[in-house]
Amino acid sequence: MNATSMAPAPLSSSKSLSSNELLDRLADAYNDLTPQVRQAARHMLDRPEQVAVLSMRQLAEAAGVKPNTLVRLARAVGFDGYDDLRDPFRHEVTAPGTSFPDKARWLQTLAGAEHHGDLLADLASSNLAIVEQVFEDLDTVELQTVADTILAAPRTGVFGVGALLPLARHFCYVGSMAVPGLWALPTNEGLPIDDIGRMGAGDVLVAMTFAPYRAEIVEATRLARARDITVVTVTDSRTAPPALDADHVFTTPAETPLFFASVLGVVALLETLLAFMVADSRTEAAEAIDQFHQHRRAAGVYVEE
Repeated sequence: MNATSMAPAPLSSSKSLSSNELLDRLADAYNDLTPQVRQAARHMLDRPEQVAVLSMRQLAEAAGVKPNTLVRLARAVGFDGYDDLRDPFRHEVTAPGTSFPDKARWLQTLAGAEHHGDLLADLASSNLAIVEQVFEDLDTVELQTVADTILAAPRTGVFGVGALLPLARHFCYVGSMAVPGLWALPTNEGLPIDDIGRMGAGDVLVAMTFAPYRAEIVEATRLARARDITVVTVTDSRTAPPALDADHVFTTPAETPLFFASVLGVVALLETLLAFMVADSRTEAAEAIDQFHQHRRAAGVYVEE
């Protein structure tokens, strides 16, 4: 029996198989393939990590066959073309839930294959999708409610750790030009729970964390809730532990092909919240921002053109 006489079960989509299932399918068909197609299948079975990162031409070269042989291999196991066969491998290595070390190894393999074009395309697509999703999911009424609550609050603590700490500080730095009472947590005076302990009813806590969720953020939201502080959580899931104790929850996607969570969605959300705060503070914010910059110009902070 040769490759042309095989009759594998038709596949409606490459998404109908995982990469492991596809490899099992290749192994089952292996003995019935023609010598050249079998050589391509053997390389794919031995080096499946290359399928996601190499172009068809590069993988064919690595396997010692012609590119068209990979097309024949794909058709021999029920696909219309090579891209359909390749899709499960690319999907799984960039999909949410893939471990950070696995993604790091994927990036290194991609670079080693001199295939940075695919990396750039994957990152561009992922990053644009994150920002689009943030704005698509935003509830204007809830965002305005949070903005107005912060404007009315005596104090608003913005709590982020790790990569989110500088975003918390940036939000407070920019926002303080127009809105008093913003401060980034943790401060240098003590533990985060000490900062929460100095807050009370009428204050606001904006807490940010993504999976794996940081224990200090979860504990801060629980303590804030107990102290009747309004809790606003920025996270990646409405079922995240800090979201369960929140009065307002904003979710932003964080998964990318990278080996760490993306903060682009958080940046977009925080900048939009700042815009709502300035818009709802009417003329006071505009005047405060103008005075802030006038003071800096008078102090020689800026270099004028």
